[in-house]
Amino acid sequence: MAKLKMQGLEEYERQLLKLQNVSRECIGEAIYEGAGIVADRVKSAIGTIPIDERHVNVNKGEMLHGISQAQRQGLMDGFGIARMQDENGYLHVKLGFAGYNSVKTRSHPNGQPNSMIARSVNSGSSFRARYPFVDQAVNSAKGQAEQAMIKKFDEKIKDIMS
Repeated sequence: MAKLKMQGLEEYERQLLKLQNVSRECIGEAIYEGAGIVADRVKSAIGTIPIDERHVNVNKGEMLHGISQAQRQGLMDGFGIARMQDENGYLHVKLGFAGYNSVKTRSHPNGQPNSMIARSVNSGSSFRARYPFVDQAVNSAKGQAEQAMIKKFDEKIKDIMS
């Protein structure tokens, strides 16, 4: 019968147990690192949305090719990163638009929902031309965010294991 003798296995086991206890924290920091990069790119993209202060006449088929300055400011102010959530062991954060802008209308007397404006700009609508600022920002930041997440996670693991 063959014999196998390993030295330092107990130390390795202790290291793995340490890693088990802090892995959620490590993963969370890596997730926020990547989310921050994507969020910065989206925030920059908000500034590229064309300004169009016209009031559209939908009956004549006019299209808006941007948003008002107040709508843009609402998007800037309302954009952010939500708290990390754990859904059955799957950790994630969401980037999105919250709150209302200062443009009051009959149907939105407290201001227009920022999420509605962002969606109508990004996807287009019956009276607004499509300007996919979120899609472009996320796609352009994806690689950089992934690399930053990997780097952050590796740093945290190295700190724990040493």
